[in-house]
This record gives sequence, C-alpha cells and structure tokens, in this order.
Amino acid sequence: MASQPSRNISFVSHTDMNGHADGVQIMVHRGYAYVGHGFSNGITTLDVRDAKNPKVVDFIACPPGTRALHLQTHDDLLLAVNAPSVWHMQQFQTDKAYFGGSWAEQMKATGNQFTPGIRVYDISKPDKPTEIGFMPVEGVGPHRLWYVGGRYAYASIHFHDFTDHILAIIDMADPRKPHVVGRCWIPGMWRGGGETPAWASNRRYALHHALVAGDLAFGAWRDGGLTVIDIADKAKPRIIAHRNTDPPFGGGTHSPLPLPDRNLLVVADEPSTNNCADGLRYIWVYDIRAPHNPVSIATMPMPAEDDYCAKGGFFGAHNMHENRPGSFQSSELIFATFYNAGVRVFNIANQFQPREVGFYVPPNPAKMMDPRPNRPQVVQSADCFVDKNGLMYVTDPNAGLNIVQFNGA
Repeated sequence: MASQPSRNISFVSHTDMNGHADGVQIMVHRGYAYVGHGFSNGITTLDVRDAKNPKVVDFIACPPGTRALHLQTHDDLLLAVNAPSVWHMQQFQTDKAYFGGSWAEQMKATGNQFTPGIRVYDISKPDKPTEIGFMPVEGVGPHRLWYVGGRYAYASIHFHDFTDHILAIIDMADPRKPHVVGRCWIPGMWRGGGETPAWASNRRYALHHALVAGDLAFGAWRDGGLTVIDIADKAKPRIIAHRNTDPPFGGGTHSPLPLPDRNLLVVADEPSTNNCADGLRYIWVYDIRAPHNPVSIATMPMPAEDDYCAKGGFFGAHNMHENRPGSFQSSELIFATFYNAGVRVFNIANQFQPREVGFYVPPNPAKMMDPRPNRPQVVQSADCFVDKNGLMYVTDPNAGLNIVQFNGA
C-alpha cells in the first residue's frame, strides 16, 4: 500500500471483509473482531490473532430491511442492535433527512419492513456467534449500546410513543430474556404522555448513546446536547445536568467519554454536512468534579496539515475509543475517528491544552458501498478500537477495515 499521511501511526493490514467493506462499530475480543455494518445489514466476525492477516470467519445476516451497525462484547456475550436499514429507504436518501428532525414522522405509513430490537449472541466459541436471546421493540428501535458486563446494559431506543431515541436501561440478568427496566428522556420527547418539543422541527433531539461511570450516565443527544444522568435507581433514572452548545456551535453531539479517575468528560460533536457547509464541529473537554455542573474547559485542536473541508465528505469527529475493559485504557490519550481526516490521537495530560500526538489517514475507498446517490468517494473513518498493544482497528463505511499501530507520542 502506498504511504498515507500519518504521524506516529504505521500501517499493518487492510481487509474488505469479503466484500462487506461498510464497517461501523467494531469490537475486538479474545483475538476476534466483530464488525457491525451500515449497508450490508449484518455482522462480520474476523480472526485477527494475526493482525497482518485478518480473516473473515463468519457473517450473520439481519432480517429483511434491518441492520446491526452497533454492537458490544463482554465475556461470552455479544449484544447487537437491530434497527431499520435507513440508508436503503427512500425517505433517507440525504443527510438532511437523517440529521434534520424526528424519524417518527418520516417513517409513518412508509411500508418499510424491518425487525427492531436487541439480539444477544453466545460467543463462547468466538468464531461462530450463536443467537440466544432477542428483545423486540415496538417502534423504530435501538441505535447504540453500552455494555461492559454486569446486570445492566444501556441503549438508545426509539419507542413508538417518543419523538426519537431515549435512554433505556436493560436488565441482562437472564441474557436470553433481556427487558427494559428504566427510561430517561429530555422533557418534550414523550408524545405518548402529551409532551410537545420546545425545539424547532428541524432540530433532532435524540440520544445517540450514553456511557456509564459508576452511578452516572453521560448522554449525547445530537442537537439536544449533553446530559448527566443519575442512574443509581435503575427504574427511575433522572437528568441532573443538561448542556447544549447549539447555538452557537451547531448540534450533532455524538460521543461521550467519561474519564472518572480525573473527573473529566470528553464529548465529540459530529459534522452533518459535506465540506464543512454548516461550520466545524469540535471535541470538548469538560470538568465534571461537580457532576450537576459540567464546565467546558478546552477543545481538541483541529487537524490542519491539509484542507479537509475542501476534500469532500464529512470532516470532524465521529467515534472515540471507549477505554473498554480488556482494551487499551488511558485517561490521557484520546483516540478519535475524524471522517475524511482519518483517525487521530490526542494527549490531554494537560486538560486545558490538548495536543495532537498521532494520526493516520487511510486511502479513499476503491468503490462505494453506500447505496445513496452522489456520495463523495473519500475516506470517512467511522470507528476505532485500540487493543492493549496499541493496535488500532479503524472502520470505514466504504473502505473496509484498516489495522494500524500506534507507535507512541
């Protein structure tokens, strides 16, 4: 492979995952990688024990019209969302339709068929996940999960009586029969309870996902901003703080990363237009010593070695490596995908002055997996998982999986 723009990160290998090159979230567990797809509507399992030669060993197809773009692993369990394959639906052929308002109205009486819910797989045999449970959802269904073992999982789910995705706490005591025990939302979202939104119809208040630290869940609500949620009582979670940088910085609050040992929270806002048409989106650092009053203290520097706004596609943060048990864990190094600027590593040893210490920009895709018309054929790095040895597994919605090595700062 030709040399790519990089600093402190070196190329190891690439795979198109047997033609399923559209990767979204990736988990690496016991030498195997599990990839949720955005367009291929399934889950790929790869043997990555030899990182230089990743091999596809299994593919799980979703029900018709359904995708499993987000998933989580812990011990012998794999949890995966089943959600509508929206990019194949006529009403979601543009970014504006996807990001620009509640899905509930757009999906009424469309005739689209899908099977929403959360599936549970046994991965005691890691090369062959076996389904053992399914939690159906009445409504649009789930988007993303957080599960690191224990009794509870946390999901963003769009139930039929809400305007969009909210927080659902799921009891996993019996993984064959997961069920919702608690819910939390921004007031105005529960249309079934007579609530009406106070925000404009072209703003999308929807929980992308929440990460948990102790008795607190940190939620990213797209145009709805950031919340801190007290989850001590799983049946009655409650919002104790709500911050929104839109306006003036635009919406798209997407990925939270609590760093509890330092009382810090990192939050990434996602771009939602090509060529920076609606301005830049940032990664924020919050001081959360007082969880009821999170205070923004810094932003990560924006990549500047190229004109990424002119490159095409999205430019800005998407997902961050989540410091999961068994993976690379650090409260100083932050790994974030940056769409057309590849994957970035930031050092926040001084939380007031974050600095970039590494990056890798993969090649543009050889062909497009995206079924939507007129999509720019540029790299759009989506997710990054970092193992204990600094191997970085970076997905792309069109360009497959790149495995690269972080060589330190």
